[in-house]
Amino acid sequence: MGEGERYQEFDPPPALRPWVRKVWTYAAPTPSPTVQRIAPDGCPELVVDLGAPYEELGDDGVFRLQPPAIFAGQMTRPLAMRPAGPIELCAIRFHPDGARDWLGGPLSAATDRRLDVVERLAGLRLPEGDPDAQARIMGDWLDGARRSAGGWTLDDQVRAEVARLESSGEGDLMDLAARRALQRRFLDRVGVSPRLLRSIFRFRRVFDHAQDPGAAVDWLEAGLTAGYFDQPQMARDFRRFLGCPATVWAREQMELARAIASQSYKTGLASVT
Repeated sequence: MGEGERYQEFDPPPALRPWVRKVWTYAAPTPSPTVQRIAPDGCPELVVDLGAPYEELGDDGVFRLQPPAIFAGQMTRPLAMRPAGPIELCAIRFHPDGARDWLGGPLSAATDRRLDVVERLAGLRLPEGDPDAQARIMGDWLDGARRSAGGWTLDDQVRAEVARLESSGEGDLMDLAARRALQRRFLDRVGVSPRLLRSIFRFRRVFDHAQDPGAAVDWLEAGLTAGYFDQPQMARDFRRFLGCPATVWAREQMELARAIASQSYKTGLASVT
């Protein structure tokens, strides 16, 4: 990491663990103007920007500032963004199926979108330069939102299928009617289909097996270990989810994109307690 740059992850409050994987913070006082390619990871996120918001590349080729508080739904394609000034973030990384009740609607409505949630977070105050306090306050705030709503729920079948897809890459064998019913429940609770989530998990495992994407990496070995059959199959997913070959990404990407990719945060799914 560059001078003053930091990335840290924190466990959420125990009561939130069925819904939240991690609280994470990131800061880069003097970020480079490089465009960052962020790949899908299967997890929706709630992100608060305490510094200068990133500029996001739109479908029309124009960069626009993100709101200072966003809900980032599931991604099916790469997100390209660049810093517009000093960066400081605090974020909630939900389980793939954990954000439905906080969002208050189907996760499919947020797929490939960054929703402006500034008004919903109007009462949240995070101290600058103190990642421990930021993580604690944001976790407590979200738990308060859960309690104010009378508690949150999970779909047991969706949760079990998410766990299977993440651990083995294979789902249950089902007849056509059951498969379609599960797909509808996935669009509601996760935002993407089981098949697409399985592909995203496999792609993420490439980075977990690569360990340090900034070093000399045997990408083919990492891909085979992650579950790809061969290099062309992995290359297709790199184009699909990052928009470039693995070697180009490793050479060009830095800061937040590299920090996120280098984290092996797949810690398993918490059970409902």
